[in-house]
Amino acid sequence: MSASILVEACVDAVASAEAAAAGGASRVELCAGLVEGGTTPSEGMIAAVRERIAIALHVLIRPRGGDFLLSHDECAVMRRDIDVARRWGADGVVLGALRADGTIDEETTMALVEHARPLSVTFHRAFDMTRDPVESLAALERLGIERVLTSGGAASARAGIPILAMLVRRSGGRVTILAGGGITDENVGEIVAATGVHEVHVRGAVREESAMRFRAAGVTLSRATHPDEFARVVTSAEAIRRIALALERHQ
Repeated sequence: MSASILVEACVDAVASAEAAAAGGASRVELCAGLVEGGTTPSEGMIAAVRERIAIALHVLIRPRGGDFLLSHDECAVMRRDIDVARRWGADGVVLGALRADGTIDEETTMALVEHARPLSVTFHRAFDMTRDPVESLAALERLGIERVLTSGGAASARAGIPILAMLVRRSGGRVTILAGGGITDENVGEIVAATGVHEVHVRGAVREESAMRFRAAGVTLSRATHPDEFARVVTSAEAIRRIALALERHQ
């Protein structure tokens, strides 16, 4: 591992954070809900990870899965989550907001950035959902954001090499380009050499079987998911009302 290339590991558990540090990562991004692309971890998780690792800790601030078009209530939740991350010793936060037209929501993002200071701020992969990477990079420079996590707008960092290289050139070091998306030991050298990035974001995940000996048959809490950033499941007042009315009819 080159000393000049910083490795950030995406983790969702205390043991994973410790493994990342033991493996040589210089920073972790702590998340929950990785099947949804990551959501904000719990206060307990942030506190526990901070107690167990000495390397830099960045906390994802994302109130839900799906798109990055944020409501007023969701922004209020994010400000509270930033406060929690700061309270427990995080070194930085990872956040972002978009407008419906595919541009960065500079007003909302700036309000969150100002609330987060003096913590370091990374703009997450909402960047890859924007309509124009050059336009979006310029917006991040105006916002004074230190870093952007991106695959170059592609399904993986390897596929996004041309755009990543262009972003590195255009940023001129004003915004650090943190390459992420499917980076492994087999392709990291190629990606770094071809793009000029100095930071990479990796999962480094392996499958770990449960230690449970008894396994209930026919019962599952996990649900198969199909990636879709533009639709999500929400609670419906009408659906709840129908259930309540159905109960009334059977009492």
